[in-house]
Amino acid sequence: MPSIKENKSLFDGKYNWTNRGDEWSMAWGGPSMQWHGTILPRIKSYIPTNRIVEIACGYGRWTQYLKDLCKNLVVIDISGECIQACKQRFSECSHIEYHVNDGTTLDMISDSSVDFVFSFDSLVHAGESVINAYICQLQRILINAGVAFIHHSNLGEYDGTYSRIRKIPRLEGLLIRLGVLEKNLHWRDFSVDAKKVERFADENGLRCLSQEIIPWGTKRMFIDCISTIAKNKSSLNRGNRIFRNRRFMEETRYLLLLSHLYNSVTNQASN
Repeated sequence: MPSIKENKSLFDGKYNWTNRGDEWSMAWGGPSMQWHGTILPRIKSYIPTNRIVEIACGYGRWTQYLKDLCKNLVVIDISGECIQACKQRFSECSHIEYHVNDGTTLDMISDSSVDFVFSFDSLVHAGESVINAYICQLQRILINAGVAFIHHSNLGEYDGTYSRIRKIPRLEGLLIRLGVLEKNLHWRDFSVDAKKVERFADENGLRCLSQEIIPWGTKRMFIDCISTIAKNKSSLNRGNRIFRNRRFMEETRYLLLLSHLYNSVTNQASN
C-alpha cells in the first residue's frame, strides 16, 4: 500500500478530482443511493447529534450529508487540495471546521467533545499504524456516549495465505487466472483486519460494539470491515457482534438497479 506521503502526493495534485470522488459510488448508482441505501441505515441510531468528526473527507462525498446531521462538523484530510475544495463547496455552512492533518493525528480536536466519528471508503487504504493511531485517540475525543464508525481493511485475514502462495513463483498469477484468488483487491492493506482493530480498541479502553465483515467487489473474500466503536464506560457497551455479510454486494447491485429504474422514470417525466 502507498505510504501517507505517497497518498498525500496523489490526492494533492495527481488525482483527477473532476467528479469529486463520486465515481467511487457508481456501483450503487451514485453517492445518494450509497448514502441512503447503504450508509445511513447503519448509522441512523447515532445521528443527528451535536458534533461529528469526519476523517478523510476527500471532496465532500459524505460531507454533503453529514453537514445536515449535526450542529458542528469537523472535516479532516491529509490533502490540502481536498480541504480547500470542501471549503469552497460548503462555503455557506458556517458550522463546518476544516483541518489538514498528517494522516494520523487529531490534535485539533478537544477532549470529550465528539459525539460521532465517521470514516467511510477512505481508511480502507490505510495500514496498521494509521488505523491504530486514530483508534488510540478515540478514547480522548469521544464523549462517554460517543461512537466511531470506521470502515477499514480486513485483508489481513488472508495475509498468511498470500504470503505462502507468493513464495512459489508464478503461482499467484495462475490461481488468479483459474479464479481461485481474487484479481482485484481494491488497494486494501494486508496489515489490517477485524480482529486487530478489535484488539486496538480493547488496548485503549474502547470496545467494538459491532463488526460487519464484507466483500467489496470480490466474490469469495471478505476484504473490508465496518467497525463501530465506543468507550468501555459507555452505556452502549456490550459484547462485540460480528456479522460476516456475504450478501453485501447483492445490496449494492439492488441499489444500482433501483437507481436505474427511478432515474429513468424521472428523466422521462421531465422530457
